[in-house]
Amino acid sequence: MRDEPLSVVVLDDAFLTAAQMASACAVHVDWVTGHVDDGVLTVTAVVGAEWLFSVRDLQRARRIRQLERDFDAGPELAALVADLLEEIGTLRTRLRVAGLV
Repeated sequence: MRDEPLSVVVLDDAFLTAAQMASACAVHVDWVTGHVDDGVLTVTAVVGAEWLFSVRDLQRARRIRQLERDFDAGPELAALVADLLEEIGTLRTRLRVAGLV
């Protein structure tokens, strides 16, 4: 697989298949399915036998992959850090909206 992910433009209401998600994260499909099986990534929808992922799922997968690669983190640790970073982002947005930042 490539070292760098493909540059993709994804619309907010678009969905990606597991193969598209893997390509966008520069990983094999097995990485995506393994992370879903381990509960690290979630599937947004299932159509037939095809898993579909949202833009938010893609952002999370890319962040987890980056943490695994850059810090040699295990999937569970990378997911925990991703959760914390997402929560920090949410809290910062709430502070900005409230005019406190």
